[in-house]
Amino acid sequence: MRIEKYQQHHKKEWDNFVDQAKNSHFLFMRDFMEYHADKFTDHSLLCFNKKDQLLALLPANVDQQTLHSHQGLTFGGFIVSDEMTTKTMLEIFKNLLNYMRSVSINKMVYKCIPAIYHQKPSEEDLYALFSNEARLIRRDVSSTILIEQNSHYSKSRKWGINKAKSSGLIIKELSDYGQFWSILEEVLRINHQVKPVHSLQEIEYLARCFPKNIKLFGAFKEDQLLAGTVLFENQMVAHTQYMANSTVGRECRALDLLIDHLITEIYPNKKYFDFGISTESNGKTLNEGLITQKEEFGAYAVMHDFYELKV
Repeated sequence: MRIEKYQQHHKKEWDNFVDQAKNSHFLFMRDFMEYHADKFTDHSLLCFNKKDQLLALLPANVDQQTLHSHQGLTFGGFIVSDEMTTKTMLEIFKNLLNYMRSVSINKMVYKCIPAIYHQKPSEEDLYALFSNEARLIRRDVSSTILIEQNSHYSKSRKWGINKAKSSGLIIKELSDYGQFWSILEEVLRINHQVKPVHSLQEIEYLARCFPKNIKLFGAFKEDQLLAGTVLFENQMVAHTQYMANSTVGRECRALDLLIDHLITEIYPNKKYFDFGISTESNGKTLNEGLITQKEEFGAYAVMHDFYELKV
């Protein structure tokens, strides 16, 4: 077995493998990973067997002497094919540790791919982490709906949806991200004193690259956009990457109607609808108000785990 650092000539091979992987996600395609290449020192890895067959990929970057399963991605450990076995993953980790020693890397911070994103069970890496005495250093709580069994809206959410419907709101898919971004930036600035992770130019670029995976929907009163959400989706999951409600939108509960419409009309055939994390301070603090809003739609907890593996 050999481990090789990603180079530009690997791009086609990398993307083809991601497309067929049993834990595939468009986040791991090179065009997505490289939109912010100037912010990270890429150190992604490819694992080959003795027959030169590609076994696994690790999207990664290096910071000083630490290898991170890529800091520019929400999650992302080893990407693997249907042929992956637990024994093979143990061998990959053994070779990974040897590789890290050879390039003077002292430790790895590994962000697991949450199980809801797996097309088939893909947790061989969790056993390999345990076997190599990796330490759980962070756990974020995401909130996810199992769509086919969801019937657990709270009374408050049901009331909000009915209020929005009675106000004459309608839901549309948009291509104009600028209209929504102005609402999003204002909401984040006023409520959290932060900016969106992506600039308007970045999200427009990514939406052009991945039109089947990145979508924008909005709730309108006549021609006025009141609330919106950007969805990142893979085969299994529709994930709300961004959500924002204008002042008028909050008054008529526009976001409640928008989310209900997405769950029941746009994504009824997805397995999961995921709201993302509600934790702060590296997972130590739970934003109770934020997670309550999600749980009132029938969402339950899914973990985003981070491990530290020392050489």
